[in-house]
Amino acid sequence: MSSGEVSRLWEEPTEEIGPTSDSVGILADCGGEDVNFGEPSASRCERSRREASPFREASPFMDKKRIVASVVVFCILAALFYLQYRHWQSFDWGTFWAQTHSIKKVHVLHGIALIYIGYVLRAWRWKIFLKPVRPKVKTIELVSPTLIGFTGLALLGRAGEFIRPYLIARRTDLPFSSQLAVWAVERIFDLGAFTVLMVLAIFLPSALPAIPHPEYYVRFREGGFFLIGLVVVMTVGAIVIGRSGEPVAQWVDARFGHLSASFGHKLAQKVREFGQGLDTIHGPVSMFWLTVVSVGMWYIIALAYQEVTHSYGVAGLEIPVSQLLILMGASMLGSMLQLPAVGGGSQMATIAALSSVFDVPPELAASCGILLWLVTFAAVVPLGLALAHHERLSLRKLSEESHRAEEAEIGRPPA
Repeated sequence: MSSGEVSRLWEEPTEEIGPTSDSVGILADCGGEDVNFGEPSASRCERSRREASPFREASPFMDKKRIVASVVVFCILAALFYLQYRHWQSFDWGTFWAQTHSIKKVHVLHGIALIYIGYVLRAWRWKIFLKPVRPKVKTIELVSPTLIGFTGLALLGRAGEFIRPYLIARRTDLPFSSQLAVWAVERIFDLGAFTVLMVLAIFLPSALPAIPHPEYYVRFREGGFFLIGLVVVMTVGAIVIGRSGEPVAQWVDARFGHLSASFGHKLAQKVREFGQGLDTIHGPVSMFWLTVVSVGMWYIIALAYQEVTHSYGVAGLEIPVSQLLILMGASMLGSMLQLPAVGGGSQMATIAALSSVFDVPPELAASCGILLWLVTFAAVVPLGLALAHHERLSLRKLSEESHRAEEAEIGRPPA
């Protein structure tokens, strides 16, 4: 696909993503003086919001699905917590609070600063993706949508995962589908970058073999080979979709359509979106910088983990960066079972890794696991909420609009 075709594809009309400045104007009007013509202010504002948005009503089915998913996740986490509690029958809450209060706060602040640098690098990476169609977009312009998007993810869970691409689509006046495509490709770079660091840690002679329980090294090495295989398969799949995206999408639709017509169509649309996202990688220079930024970002996140563990000043938590990748991997796996605002899976997986792999006492492992989650996942919330308030944005409404826009994209016939 030529650069001209990519530009035309990305710059198609953007009515689908909903209001841009109109949305902010409506919110501002609702906060100002009542200039209605006999209509109550609250009613006028609500009517204005409904008329401004092309996504009129939420899907009750989707809301029920999210409720059921949250209940299932809660039950699983409750069962895991109960099993862990039984395993730690001698857990001393006094020791837990004493060790938590004894942390060196300067290390925690350093960790938070590193996490925010990671968010800036995410915005820079997205800018590289946008270069073919929005070459004048600056990294600083994408920082706010990035922080607000991750705040929505922290507070709303999976319901807030589309806020970031939705906001960026509005800010750059691009179709929401194009930014969903970037969001999908971004995940490939995240997995690939983490795999690079993990493989280096596994196969360097002075890294993982020196963990307190060397018997786990064999499992981590097998996990490293699995990650390598997964990245290779995804890379091959990306190359195939990049060259023959529409035929692949049609094959997926036909292959899985017999299970469910909507499922086959939805999967095929995901393939098309992913192929559209691959078009944003405009040559080897772009590929090089996307790779460098991704690996650098994940290394900085690893340094943030190190700052948190070293904040306790305990020998058992003086863990080198290469071994901290184990905690990062555990946290990523645990994040698949997350409850809005409180997490759950990430903390439990990190705590389990600290106690079983690094022989950290239960009280210290629990304190460190919770603090790692607060620094690496929840620290964005205060600034993200402040930015959302400043820009008169509602995370709940952004979540609803982004999911309706995503459903609308799935329902659209292929171009």
